[in-house]
Amino acid sequence: MIQTAFCKSLEKPDDRPEPRRHGSQMRTAETAAHVLLVDDDVDLSRMLQLYLENEGFRVALDFNGKLAAAASGVYDAIILDIMLPTVTGIELLRRIRQDSTIPIIMLTAKGDQVDRVIGLELGADDYIAKPYYPPELVARLKAVLRRRNGAAAGADEEAEMALSELRVNAPARRVTWRGASVQLTTTEFNLLVALLQFGDRVATRDQLARNVLGRPWESYDRSIDVHANNLRQKLLNASEGGLEIETVRGVGYRAKARQ
Repeated sequence: MIQTAFCKSLEKPDDRPEPRRHGSQMRTAETAAHVLLVDDDVDLSRMLQLYLENEGFRVALDFNGKLAAAASGVYDAIILDIMLPTVTGIELLRRIRQDSTIPIIMLTAKGDQVDRVIGLELGADDYIAKPYYPPELVARLKAVLRRRNGAAAGADEEAEMALSELRVNAPARRVTWRGASVQLTTTEFNLLVALLQFGDRVATRDQLARNVLGRPWESYDRSIDVHANNLRQKLLNASEGGLEIETVRGVGYRAKARQ
C-alpha cells in the first residue's frame, strides 16, 4: 500500500508540467542539504532517494540504522523509520539524541499515536505517517531545515532575548542559563524563541504550530504539546526551577520566570 501511494504521487497528468531537473533547478539552503534516509524497505527507499535528489537534496541510504548512530556532524537531517530490522527507530532516536540535535523526521504507521508521541517526547522534530506522498515529506523536510536555520521562528528579528537569567542568541542558536549551555533540539529552540517573542502574552497552539512547525494546528495533533513539555523539563532542570512553560488550559503556552 505504501509503494502504491508513493507511485501514484509520481504519476504525471498530461497537463502537468515536466519536473525541474538538477541542471535547471534553483537550489535553496534547505534543498542543498545532505539527508540520511533510514528505512529497511530497500525498494521504497531507492524510489524516495531519486525523488529527493530530483528536488535537489543529497541523500544517503541506511537500511539498518548503522549510519544513523554516528550521524552527528555528517548529515543535515535524518528521516527515520520507526520499524527497523535490528534496532527500533525509537531506540535509535534515543541514542542519537544523547549527543546530537540534528533535525529528525520520524516515519510512523498510520494511526499509531503511541509511537508518534514517544518519538516526539524523545526529541523527534516532526513525523509523517505511512503511507505518505513524497511532496508532503519534502515540505516537512524543507520546513524542519528552515527551522534549523532560524527562518521559521524569526531568528533575525532579535539578536538576543532574555528571560530572568536565560539568554537566547537566535542567530547563533545558543541558549544559556547563568552562562551554562542549555541543549535544545531544533524545534525546542524555535518554540522557545516564539514564546519569548510573545512576551507576557499567551501563544495559542495554532500560532505556535504555524510559527514553529510551519502548518496549522489540528485538534488531534499533540506535537506542540509534546515539544512544549520537553522544553519545560529542560528549562526547569537548567534553571533549577527558576523558569517554566505555563500551560493556559484550552488556549496555549507562555514562558515565564518563577518568583
